[in-house]
Amino acid sequence: SQYSAVDTNPLSVYIMQPIWNKIIKIVPLWIAPNLLTFSGFVIILFNYFLICFYDWDYTASGTSPGLVPSWVWLFSAFTTFCAYALDSIDGKHARRTQSSTPLGELFDHGLDSWATSIFVLSFFSVCSRDNGKTGVSVYTMYMYLSIVLFNFMCSHWEKYNTGVLFLPWGYDISQVVLIAAYLLTGVVGVEVWQKPLLLGYYITDILVILLIGFSLCLSFPQTLYNIHRAHLKKTLKNDSLYEGLLPLVSPLLLFVLLTIWVVLSPSNILAKQPRLFLWMVGVTFSNVICKVIICQMSSTRPGLFHWFLFPLALVVYAAISGQLGWMEEAVLAVFTALVTAAHVHYGVCVGRQLSEHLNIYIFSLKKRVQE
Repeated sequence: SQYSAVDTNPLSVYIMQPIWNKIIKIVPLWIAPNLLTFSGFVIILFNYFLICFYDWDYTASGTSPGLVPSWVWLFSAFTTFCAYALDSIDGKHARRTQSSTPLGELFDHGLDSWATSIFVLSFFSVCSRDNGKTGVSVYTMYMYLSIVLFNFMCSHWEKYNTGVLFLPWGYDISQVVLIAAYLLTGVVGVEVWQKPLLLGYYITDILVILLIGFSLCLSFPQTLYNIHRAHLKKTLKNDSLYEGLLPLVSPLLLFVLLTIWVVLSPSNILAKQPRLFLWMVGVTFSNVICKVIICQMSSTRPGLFHWFLFPLALVVYAAISGQLGWMEEAVLAVFTALVTAAHVHYGVCVGRQLSEHLNIYIFSLKKRVQE
């Protein structure tokens, strides 16, 4: 299927695109576009683990500010900009080298579906978790992450039904806000997040309000409107309502199961292990969405239930019924490791299959020799 995306965001069209068009000129023509995509992802991962090292339990910015050196925040601003740039020029570079492929599209969106949560998890270290005076509660973090992932899901659900990816306005805005937040923290210090900014509201409160406002009042209605418009024009890819809603079943069930675990956990698992739990949320979500992206690209129908839901349901049941007892954290750690390994394995397998099927290399512009 031909890739089509629509970008109407003024920030992107008038400010960022001209910058990307300048940057793209310095990328050598022999570099494969997927290499740009992958480098951006590796940079985000590296930065995330660096922040983890200084702030595993999200308290470094709150109870004892100064635990994270200023250079880490400045480095975060730099890496976020690099990843944002690489994610924005990979498609341009593919067109420039005439190497646009479905593999590239899948690679880009698949890694984006994982990177989305990693951006959010890195940012939580800036505002720190609630310590009675400042910070954000772990439940707000969970809600915040869920809303961001819900937005990501909406744009791909919309593409599944309309065949067109409307690039959400929130993407460019969020990247610019992230970079600004890291720069501010690096220059002024984490204290800036601990003083009220407007009418007794903290910056973090304002960002949460903006995020929820953006999602519920702009993104989601826009998605429904675009699908409705395609329905009127008779350009919808799926005839039945059942088929149109099918991709939403697994992500929504995933969210329901995770929320049950968060709310009913006897040991209050989210408060005990926010870093592990939120990482697991991001990975499971990414795998569920990757399946939707593949179905949407290959015009196939997604299965009703993603297989991750079954082991997750077992774990959640065992946890909330008290059967895990003190082992709940250990089981979360094992489950997180397993879904992460499964997700990476899945990505590698799909990449290999596609590269063989399309007769191309993933990270090189050389053609495969026909056997």
